[in-house]
Amino acid sequence: MLIVVFAETGLFFGFFLPGDYLLFMAGLLCSAGMIDVSPAVLVLSLITAGVLGNYTGYWFGYRTGPVLFNRPDSFFFKKRYIVVAEEFYAKYGGMALILGRFFPIIRTFAPIFAGVVKVDFKKFTLYNLIGSITWVSIFTLGGFFLGRRYPQMKNYVEYIVVGLILITTIPLIIAFLKRRVIKGEKVH
Repeated sequence: MLIVVFAETGLFFGFFLPGDYLLFMAGLLCSAGMIDVSPAVLVLSLITAGVLGNYTGYWFGYRTGPVLFNRPDSFFFKKRYIVVAEEFYAKYGGMALILGRFFPIIRTFAPIFAGVVKVDFKKFTLYNLIGSITWVSIFTLGGFFLGRRYPQMKNYVEYIVVGLILITTIPLIIAFLKRRVIKGEKVH
């Protein structure tokens, strides 16, 4: 779990990893006793992995900078991912690092882009900590407390995962469609 959270928040090829679902499921399975770790250790470990992942992404962006924009598209890297993160970052500023945790793809590329534009490291650290604490706590503790309240939830894991995929993907689809409509209107 820690490796997935680290990779999704810090490595440019981690955008396809299931961070939200993994956090929720970790909390749910912890409440059912299927993961032998206390909720406090689970949450603190996942927060640490998220913070370290974002630092890695920031460092990568800081070091590679403009080279990313000249890099050809590949299976793991597409220029449009950086563009989406850049637009999100331009719109929300430092809050992109907090809000971006809740959106796949942006979660991976926001810290990289923050490094590319060389966001003040102290500000980055503050947003990084707030974002990781908020993201991990909401999903992991949400899964944990729902699992405690409704122990039978563990029998519906596949439906929960599909629901979480839909919930976290819908905002990206809406943003994509809005962008298509706006571009379509500009073309005419």
